[in-house]
Amino acid sequence: MNIVNSVPVSDKKNTYHFITRWVVNATSAEVYRTLEAVEDLARWWPSVYLDVKQLEKGQPGGVGKLVALYTKGFLPYTLQWKFRVTQTQFPIGFSLEAIGDFAGTGEWTFRDMNEEQCEVIYDWRIRAEKPLLKKLTWLLRPLFSANHQWAMRKGEESLKLELRRRKAASDAERAAVPSPPGPVFPHNVTNNKVL
Repeated sequence: MNIVNSVPVSDKKNTYHFITRWVVNATSAEVYRTLEAVEDLARWWPSVYLDVKQLEKGQPGGVGKLVALYTKGFLPYTLQWKFRVTQTQFPIGFSLEAIGDFAGTGEWTFRDMNEEQCEVIYDWRIRAEKPLLKKLTWLLRPLFSANHQWAMRKGEESLKLELRRRKAASDAERAAVPSPPGPVFPHNVTNNKVL
């Protein structure tokens, strides 16, 4: 995983901009379909997505889809937020708008590098709106940034495992794929769900 940028995009103290790059053994269509199935995020990326619920289906193709999320990183706090899909272009990516504890935009881009590998880029421009994050960003920005980077490393690891699971030729091969990494401080999994 490459974290290209983790600096504020403006002089607002609670604003962050991250660009993450992964390379996975899959096609852009396979990655798109995996990330598009938001209901499965808590199963295959459980270190970050504690609970996910699609609230609105949106138009054919996904524009307008509204999703509620209960998430965390390695730090002992959780986040409640939603995203709405604002643009889709199968199989090369989609964009979303975040509201709640995070507010801003995210853009997933997928590019086939060859027949077996895809480059995945996530451009995440957010404001921390959760009171704890908003008030302490001036002091703890490096720690909050490290928390995001940890979450994205777990996402890369979990996505690779999920793609292996989906490509498995048999039940035995599928069962041999390790489970994805779980959350740190798992007691948070059952506390304060909004979904």
